[in-house]
Amino acid sequence: MEATTARAPFAAALRGWRERRRVSQLELALRAGTTQRHVSFIESERSVPGRAMVVRLAEALEVPLRERNALLLAAGYAPAYPETPLDDDALAPVRAALDRILEGHLPYPAVIADRRGDLVSSNAAFDALTAGAAPELLQPPVSIARLLLHPRGLAPRIANFGDWAWHVIDVLERERVRNPDERLSALIEELTGYVGERPRAGHDHVGFAVPLRLRADEGELRLLTTLTHFGTALDVTVSELRLEAFLPADEETAALLARRPR
Repeated sequence: MEATTARAPFAAALRGWRERRRVSQLELALRAGTTQRHVSFIESERSVPGRAMVVRLAEALEVPLRERNALLLAAGYAPAYPETPLDDDALAPVRAALDRILEGHLPYPAVIADRRGDLVSSNAAFDALTAGAAPELLQPPVSIARLLLHPRGLAPRIANFGDWAWHVIDVLERERVRNPDERLSALIEELTGYVGERPRAGHDHVGFAVPLRLRADEGELRLLTTLTHFGTALDVTVSELRLEAFLPADEETAALLARRPR
């Protein structure tokens, strides 16, 4: 009885992740290589999962590594995934790879962000986005979303601010639903206060995506964003890094960025 009680937080956490992912007990069981009966018993605290089963269930639900460690702790086991500081010597190859990726995106802006969207590193073209932003928005930790939408950030320079702002907020909201975080929720609430009523759909897009139309001294930049992450990372820090690249949506933008001094 004591062992089951100690592991009760895991049962609730597992059920929460399963419901958040909108996965049935049967589907989770098939993904994790077990039975629906076993999953049901775990969630009702009638069965205590082994360490390997906790990991398999977390993998099946695509739970982030940080939260997988939390699930292991809730089940009474030690964390399985290390969290190495980015400046640690062990991550020197990762830092070198990120530097090469950022450099490779020149002359287009690109940044590395952490799990909360705070700036970790950027390439030399990032100044195309930061020009004119209030100094306090560029003090670490720099929230990229706040920099984009704050009235003293890029907002006055964004020609399609309504469409773009809601695009950014919707992306953050989807991330919050998938991976709840109090700080992210607070950021979404803050940013929502900067934007007006949601525009009607389809006002400004490039066939498949909303471009960032940014006014610059050289002319208007039309940029599309892409997000990339390490798909096979086993370290919490590395798994949470995201590359966000701002790519030209037309030839005029590509030419303007190519001519910009850095």
